[in-house]
Amino acid sequence: MRRIYIVLMFITAIATFSCISCSTDDNNSTTTNPTTGINPGNDPNFTIVANTDDGFTNFNRKVMVFGIDIYAVAGVEDAKLLHAANVMAQYLDNDEDGVVDNSLVIDKMLENKAFLVMWASESDLNIDPPAGRIGQDLGNDETHPSFVSGGRTGQFDAALEEVLHIINNAGHSYAYPNAFGQNVGSDLANAMDIARGGQFMTIPNPYPANAWYTYDDTTCDYASCQTIEYLYWALTSMLGAQENRLNEIDNEWRLNTSALVQNTDTAIYNLLTNPTYKMPTVLPDGTYKH
Repeated sequence: MRRIYIVLMFITAIATFSCISCSTDDNNSTTTNPTTGINPGNDPNFTIVANTDDGFTNFNRKVMVFGIDIYAVAGVEDAKLLHAANVMAQYLDNDEDGVVDNSLVIDKMLENKAFLVMWASESDLNIDPPAGRIGQDLGNDETHPSFVSGGRTGQFDAALEEVLHIINNAGHSYAYPNAFGQNVGSDLANAMDIARGGQFMTIPNPYPANAWYTYDDTTCDYASCQTIEYLYWALTSMLGAQENRLNEIDNEWRLNTSALVQNTDTAIYNLLTNPTYKMPTVLPDGTYKH
């Protein structure tokens, strides 16, 4: 996980969005807008529009998904920007009926003014978002739209990770602080302590032999990073994203299938299958309502 942009929060009452793309431009042709120079793309649900939002001047265009901004610099491919939008929509509206599955989660994301920024060069991340926004980044070259449709092999699609991070970080952690709070004592943290073989505020060297979650990035703190990474590994393994990747990921995570999570990490499995939270049960493939 790359750095998450977290700034001071302020809460405003915002109604739940039931629209998919809140752009007023519904032209989905591939003809570049002569005024803005932006190609709107040809997705049936999302439109790429010019971006003029404060704090994001390096990002020339964006797509909105249920009110959530996805910004992109000029070097990001249109197809990958639209792919990220489709992945976000599928995570939020997993049954693809046009309505977000969990209204509390999207409400919190909107209150936190959640956003995703897509970059082509890491220098693109030298930004100063306005106060009160929580964000996450996703790189153009780490976005691989064919990963899921191609049999979940080959280069992994980082959109499956980074998009989920912003939903969990700005949404679930605020909607359900007792369950998904990024702090000692939440249900998520308690499950993580079991998965790591103990409660560690710093990275153990080595991890206990019985641990199955062994993330060792020393910049990743217990609360705001380790918990979110653990949630990502568990949920995407349950959805099948990691089933062919054990050799790539076993230095961080060993339960790469749904059966392994269910049989070994019962705490997180029970948490993520609790119907209260309406977690996704189908892995996004980037084809929302196609």
